[in-house]
Amino acid sequence: MTAQLIDGIALSKQLRADVAQRAAALTARGHQPGLAVVLVGENPASQVYVRNKIKACEDNGFYSSCDRLADDLSEAALLQRVDELNHDPKVHGILVQLPLPRHIDTHKVIESIAPEKDVDGFHIANAGALMTGQPLFRPCTPYGIMKMFEAYDVPLAGANAVVIGRSNIVGKPMAMLLVNAGATVTICNSKTRDMGAFTRAADIVVAATGQRNLLTADMVKPGATVIDVGMNRDDEGKLCGDVDFDGVKKVAGKITPVPGGVGPMTITMLLVNTIESAERAAATTA
Repeated sequence: MTAQLIDGIALSKQLRADVAQRAAALTARGHQPGLAVVLVGENPASQVYVRNKIKACEDNGFYSSCDRLADDLSEAALLQRVDELNHDPKVHGILVQLPLPRHIDTHKVIESIAPEKDVDGFHIANAGALMTGQPLFRPCTPYGIMKMFEAYDVPLAGANAVVIGRSNIVGKPMAMLLVNAGATVTICNSKTRDMGAFTRAADIVVAATGQRNLLTADMVKPGATVIDVGMNRDDEGKLCGDVDFDGVKKVAGKITPVPGGVGPMTITMLLVNTIESAERAAATTA
């Protein structure tokens, strides 16, 4: 048996086509959706991510702005810039690219973003709303994974799901979205004893630790759906995930590749969150 590939690139294109139509409709009414990106410092990976986000905005009819700020920027100056964007009516989403330089309190910066413009879904108000099943914004990577489950008819209600990883960005919100969908969820982490005992009983496994080959074929239930969020490099320097893809694809029912799986969905869901924010703003000014 070879698992069905869950194609994040193809699904992403479908969702972006819908986003572009909605953006055009809003723009025609004088409400062009807008995303502001703030990049502090010269982190090469962050620069690539920001460039991709700005291009995605431009390709789909969004207004976008990008502040490229020096590494030695003061925390106070960054908070002031976020406050200005909070009050800018052209901006419906604010994204402060992480990680920030060490002298800046990341938590304080995230909390300074207006919850109604927090399209990353990291603000405490949005994290708490997710806990109660009423999120204003869902964090982009878990939201994209939920869209994958929907598109590939993966049943969630009553399913046993294991999320490997407990970050605020992926692991915790992923678990909560699955709980809200009716799954029975176990969260594993680097300290979990005998992780395979949990994953072998799972209908769904989401691996999000950044540890190469963490999930191997002997840890997967035949026919399970395996989602690989990891972004690592193999010995040849090629991109790979947290899952031993070549081994696991022979056991799983459905699997995401790396690259071409979860990655494209993350930026797409950022656009989805921003268009939803713009539509809400337009409704209040109509």
